[in-house]
Amino acid sequence: MPKDYPNSPKTHQILESKKHRITYILAVSGLCLIFYILGAWQNSTVPKLDPTQAISKVECESKPDNSKSATTNPAVPSFSSSGGSLDFEAHHQLSINETAATFEKFPACALNFSEYTPCQDRTRGRRFERAMLAYRERHCPGKDEQIKCLIPAPPNYKTPFKWPQSRDYAWYDNIPHKDLSIEKAVQNWIQVEGDRFRFPGGGTGFPRGADAYINEMRELIPLADGSIRTAIDTGCGVASWGAYLLKRNVLTMSFAPRDTHEAQVQFALERGVPAIIGIMATQRLPYPARAFDVAHCSRCLIPWFKYDGLYLIEVDRILRPGGYWVLSGPPIHWKKYYQGWERTKEDLKEEQDNIEQMAKRLCWKKVVEKEDLAVWQKPINHIECINSRKTIKIPHICKSENADAAWYTKMEACITPLPEVNDEEEVAGGNIAKWPERAFAVPPRISRGTVPGINSKKFEEDNKMWIERISHYKRMIPPLPQGRYRNIMDMNANLGGFAAAMDKFNVWVMNVVPAHSDKNTLGVIYERGFIGTYQDWCEAFSTYPRTYDLLHADNVFSIYQDRCDISYILLEMDRILRPEGTVVIRDTVDVLTKVQAIASGMRWKSQIVDHESGPFNPEKILVAVKSYWTAEASTEH
Repeated sequence: MPKDYPNSPKTHQILESKKHRITYILAVSGLCLIFYILGAWQNSTVPKLDPTQAISKVECESKPDNSKSATTNPAVPSFSSSGGSLDFEAHHQLSINETAATFEKFPACALNFSEYTPCQDRTRGRRFERAMLAYRERHCPGKDEQIKCLIPAPPNYKTPFKWPQSRDYAWYDNIPHKDLSIEKAVQNWIQVEGDRFRFPGGGTGFPRGADAYINEMRELIPLADGSIRTAIDTGCGVASWGAYLLKRNVLTMSFAPRDTHEAQVQFALERGVPAIIGIMATQRLPYPARAFDVAHCSRCLIPWFKYDGLYLIEVDRILRPGGYWVLSGPPIHWKKYYQGWERTKEDLKEEQDNIEQMAKRLCWKKVVEKEDLAVWQKPINHIECINSRKTIKIPHICKSENADAAWYTKMEACITPLPEVNDEEEVAGGNIAKWPERAFAVPPRISRGTVPGINSKKFEEDNKMWIERISHYKRMIPPLPQGRYRNIMDMNANLGGFAAAMDKFNVWVMNVVPAHSDKNTLGVIYERGFIGTYQDWCEAFSTYPRTYDLLHADNVFSIYQDRCDISYILLEMDRILRPEGTVVIRDTVDVLTKVQAIASGMRWKSQIVDHESGPFNPEKILVAVKSYWTAEASTEH
């Protein structure tokens, strides 16, 4: 066999062939790498405004005023990405390339459902006991009673006024109820002025206005130094007290039942003021222990001294150590007002004596009673209170281990124990920073290790993550920082990082912690100076239709997809979302494609975009806008 020598022609041919092969492989690999990087860069580009894009406006149906905005926008910003474009402004729509699969098309409900509150339905409530007003608590429909239609806006519905103008005005067509303006005319709750309501800022206990009333209160409790941030208003009316506290950086959870004072909570939310449907009856209020810096009752008609002081005991549970309870109206200052209240001196004196006695049994200290206001303060710890149980047997200290449990939990006629302390000067549960530092300071529940799996480092990381995410949202939704949104809900709030990062905008956030969550973090959220509630998303939320501008759902559907039909969760989101409101849903791709398919049958326009970290993250973001439509006046039946 002939031998190939190094310098032979055949050897040169073999070497040249190998070189060409290696060069070809390297070239192909290089091209693949370049196109891979280029594609990744294009897909990770954040959806943003495109000023050169021609905007194709699709006008709303031509009907007399019911599809016209109160104020039209000459230029509507568009949301552009590879998937299409969304319009976040009021009363215009932009074309969008639908990617979702076809799904069930949900019909519109009849007009008489336009203010439907599933879990506070008065017809259903009549089936339940009237004692202690239990029939006005949450009673949600069973599976055979659930409706599968879209709640309509009333004819001529208009985009609500922007904050802060909304504090003082609301469109009559949005909440067509004049009863309160007549019934509460002397008390200055609400007035009708042509096509709108005006809120003068009055209330049953402060006919001269909430501002003047709060100024009087400021002389009695420290409202101005940042130590008071979270408040609760029991029996809030149209929430004027909470509305005027906002400019003092006090955030109030206002609540009232759905009763004969039609739509008072709906008016509050239409004003852009936090509120929720609720009542003190047999169950705990849906808030954790030690949540509020101040509790307020202005002629709220709650029988504080009845049922062994049960309702005052519940206020004690949700008040922070050192928190205040402010009471005005009957029986305070009864010697002056007893004739106007149409009650006897003896009756009113007995009521006040009973309240005073119950407050002492709770170890509260009466701070002051000045003219129409009385103020009590809860102790900063329970050292003296525990010692006093040797002589004061009722109410006793609760033995229950979970003071934060408050979802369908019965009230107990016992004092919720405060965390243990080492001396009489120590604040039970830890000191809380003053506002605004409080928003990002490590909450005591975390620094003390009472939230499993969460420490100070993870808390700081969560804050940083949400600041980055909100920056991403600003690029995706340009109107976000421009006053387009006011009432916002975080449907799975975790540590409250979303609310904290959003606080720089002119918004407030209802932070919802799922009732069956592995970690009960609602107490952490309150320690940060924000408000929220417990909720099971297999049920309806305690609010009226069309009360939120933006809904944020972080992994909500992954949590609930095996517990209940997610189409009902989406229908509930549609119920509480205002026409042309925005939805942001974070979840895995397979979950979001299911959600998008259902949403396409609900008159939502939506698209799925990449995670803020890029296309390789399995979590994606669905952004949707609810279409504007209203009921026909003739559809009521």
